[in-house]
Amino acid sequence: MELQHINVKLYLRDPHAVKMEAVVPVFHGWIQNSRCEELLIDVADYRHVHAGPGVVLIGHQADYSLDNTDNRLGIRYNRKSVVEGSNRDRFSQALRAACRACLTLESEERLRGNVCFDGRGIQLFVNDRMLAPNKAHVAEAVRTELRDFFADAFGSSEFEMKFESDPRRLFGAEVTAAKPLELVNLLHRLN
Repeated sequence: MELQHINVKLYLRDPHAVKMEAVVPVFHGWIQNSRCEELLIDVADYRHVHAGPGVVLIGHQADYSLDNTDNRLGIRYNRKSVVEGSNRDRFSQALRAACRACLTLESEERLRGNVCFDGRGIQLFVNDRMLAPNKAHVAEAVRTELRDFFADAFGSSEFEMKFESDPRRLFGAEVTAAKPLELVNLLHRLN
């Protein structure tokens, strides 16, 4: 099964410390300074939507956001265009992009250190219901591939992987590391 449109969300340690309104000018700065590999176009502010998309940096190939879906604040990378290679290549590309975005936000002076990866929670999902409907056969088809990918990415850290069970939601997996991961080390293993 060839997957595309991979999304990765890295959960934040203290979501109440994050001032969402401060992210809007930060994302505008990313556009002005070409901070990402993708062509960035605009910023959309959805803070008014309860448990919604938050602040979205819209790009041509991908979007970045400080996403609050399900009341779980995190950095979300949403790949929209096709990525060549294997599923593992696509998982790696999306997780690298999410890690870089998180590291960049963590170091942003205007956010005063309030954005910080929790070190454990990562969600990987496919934003394409036609290609990957949220059904048991899809989970079985990619279970081993995803487990092997995260085992390599997490190094010696044990982890738990649970698939989304609600067929109305996007196909994906919630991955929780047994011990906190450092983004720099995670990024190094992905390269």
